[in-house]
Amino acid sequence: MQPGYPQQQPPQQIDNNMTMSIVAIFLFWPLAIPAIINASKVNPLIQQGDYAGAQAAAAESKKWSKWALIVGLVWIGIIVVCCLFGGLAGLVGGSSGTN
Repeated sequence: MQPGYPQQQPPQQIDNNMTMSIVAIFLFWPLAIPAIINASKVNPLIQQGDYAGAQAAAAESKKWSKWALIVGLVWIGIIVVCCLFGGLAGLVGGSSGTN
């Protein structure tokens, strides 16, 4: 920092969304990887003074994390429904064949 120039501060705290990205990797990792990559760019961009770039990286991280969470939860829901219907079909089919 040069004397006489005030240090520029970010307009507000920028959340890098790393926590949500890490949670998302357990649900649907193909979409969580870009979220983690973008989340890891936020703090270095803030340190360089590129607040617009940090905000854009945080927004991208949030977008990919949300998609990974949505797809992962829908996938888990489909698996649960299929397992429940498969189990019920097995119970119904198995009890009718024992006459």
